[in-house]
This record gives sequence, C-alpha cells and structure tokens, in this order.
Amino acid sequence: MTGAIVSLGPEEAAEAIAWRHTLHAMPELAFNEHRTSAFVAERLASFGLEVSHGLAGTGVVATLRRGTSRRTVGLRADMDALAITEATGLAYASANPGLMHACGHDGHMAMLLAAARSLADADGIEGTIHFIFQPAEENEGGGRRMVEEGLFESFPMDAIFGVHNWPALAVGEVGVKAGPVMAAFAVFDITITGRGSHAAMPHQGADPIIAAFQIGSAMQMIVSRNLSPLSAAVVSVTQVHAGDTYNVIPDTCRLAGTVRWFDPAAGEAVEKRLAQIVTSLALGLGCTAETKFEKRYPATVNSGAEAAFAAQVVRELDPGLLLVDVVEPSMAAEDFSFMLEKCPGAYLWLGAGRTGENPGLHSPRFDFNDAILPSGVTLWTHLARQWLAVP
Repeated sequence: MTGAIVSLGPEEAAEAIAWRHTLHAMPELAFNEHRTSAFVAERLASFGLEVSHGLAGTGVVATLRRGTSRRTVGLRADMDALAITEATGLAYASANPGLMHACGHDGHMAMLLAAARSLADADGIEGTIHFIFQPAEENEGGGRRMVEEGLFESFPMDAIFGVHNWPALAVGEVGVKAGPVMAAFAVFDITITGRGSHAAMPHQGADPIIAAFQIGSAMQMIVSRNLSPLSAAVVSVTQVHAGDTYNVIPDTCRLAGTVRWFDPAAGEAVEKRLAQIVTSLALGLGCTAETKFEKRYPATVNSGAEAAFAAQVVRELDPGLLLVDVVEPSMAAEDFSFMLEKCPGAYLWLGAGRTGENPGLHSPRFDFNDAILPSGVTLWTHLARQWLAVP
C-alpha cells in the first residue's frame, strides 16, 4: 500500500469546519434528520456523486464510480443528535432547544463530506466507493433499518468502515483492533406496584420505593456473583420515578436503565437473573413487579482482515497519524454493529482529546474538536484509496 498522503488545503479545511458548525446548530433526533439529510445530500450532489435518498427514512448514500475495477468499499457516518440541552455557550450552539450534537456526529458528517469531495476530485481511483450517512445511531437502530431495507443489496460492497471521534485518545492517535470493540446493549423498565399509604403510617401499605431500593442494590450483584469474573458486563439503573408529594407513599415506582455485555451468553444470563431478582424481591416486600427487557444492539465486532488492513493504513500515515498499540474495548454501544454482521469491516476511533477541560461524549459541554477534521479526512481518503488498490 503506497501513495502520497492526501490532506486538506486551508480553504477546504475552513469550509469543512463551516459545514460542521452549521450541522452543529441544527441537531435533529432519530429518523427526523430532515434538514440534516438535505444538507448532506445537496453537497454530495454538488461533488458530482450519484445520490440516493430514503433508506431508513432519512438515510443518504452517495456513490463514486471510477474505471472498470469491481472493488467496492463503504464509508459510514452517523447523522442524529441527542435530547440534551447544550451548555457550551458556543456561537454556533444548537438552535433547537433541548437537542444537541453531544457525540460528534456533526464532525463525522463534515469529515466524510470533505473526504467525498476529495475523492471525487482525485485521479487514479479504480473502483466504487459508497458514502453512507446513517440516521438514528443513538438508541433507535438506524443502522439495523438500513440493513433491513436493503443497504447491501442496493449498494454491494466488499468491506465497510466507520470512524468515531474519541476524546479518550490524544489528537493524532487512532485505535483499531480485531474482535469486539463496542458492547451489546439492552434497556430495561421495571414497574413495581405496592399499596400506597400515608408516609407517617407505612405499616398500612406496601412501599414500592423500599422495594425499588432493594431491587436496585441487588441488581449490582448480578455481574459480581452470577457471571464469570472474565466476562465483562454492566448493569446500570439510570431512572427512578415515584410519587409527587412529601407525605404520601405512592402505589407504584418505576426503575429504568441499561445493560451492556460482549458475550451473548452473558447477556442472556443477566436478563434471566434480573427478572428473578425483581420478581422475588418485590413479592417478599408485599409488592408485585413487571419487567420489560429489550435488547437493542449486538456487540460491534471488527473482522480480523479488515482491522489489520485499517491498522496498516494508519501505520503508513505516520507521523500524520499514530496507531495506538493497545486498544481496550468500550462498554458503550454502536449500531454500526448491524452493518458489521452483514459485511466485513472495522470501526476505528480517532483521537480527539483536548488539553485542559475535555468533556466526554454525551456531555452537555461536549463539542467536536475541529482540530482533528483534516486528519479524519486523511484517514478516510486513504482507507478508501488503499482498499481499492488491493489486487
């Protein structure tokens, strides 16, 4: 794999940053990325690419075809925002109250747009590149819908790659490894029903809040006492809802949260044990309980050959980019997993850490680090060019 390192000129970089700021200011939630989708499609069409709309509702796929080679590759970015109220104070902060790009999807789109333009203008390309802009990565499974609606049938590809900014890595670093890199995840909702009473006379009722406290505590023992110490998993209660006044014990209490795992057997074990704990403890405290457990995404698993290929591309870009020697999987989840179940590929982390305050992903103070945009474009363009150049 050879070739000169491609980088953005100052004017191109400035325009890509401007795209990013525009996208940041107009965040949209899952399957409602209408303005975002139109913005992306308009620019892709202006680069002379074939543009297709409509997969998963707001998805966009643009295609670059050159020469006679049958080699194909897919490059994927995500488009949706989060239901978080922005607290950055930026001049280009969210104009949509209660919504913000707190995960860097605005930057992912800008990087892939700039890479698409660079590749469309490049000489010496033989093969086909599909630029995939996916809706609803956050929780709602836009990647699954694109696959179910025929992504790989309509746009056949030999491999697919995804890139995510990663504040835990320094700028210029890239992490990629074979095997599981992001966890599978599920959500749970538990409704505990007791018998309300005056708070000064708790013996006259059955307290669902006390039951919820016991259940929430016991759930933390699932990982430590029901799974092998070598099997990673997380059980987190993230919501508790009950009551509306100081002196009344309510009839019901609701718990909700998330579970993460890598080994499918661990996910099955957590689901089974969680239901047992909820039912038994609620009954023992004079209450009843209903548990809803919904599996959302499988683990994101990089295929060996494609992860090795991506790692080699990064090595050849040194000193522009530096491959991290040891990459630990993350318990965060990613619906690129559905694409990797159907097509070989790899998911890469692009270092985005800031000096000083470095808000993490999903923080109301998070802002994509514009300093990494040029290196992200370099990474994308070289992944595509080198893949197509393989005999």
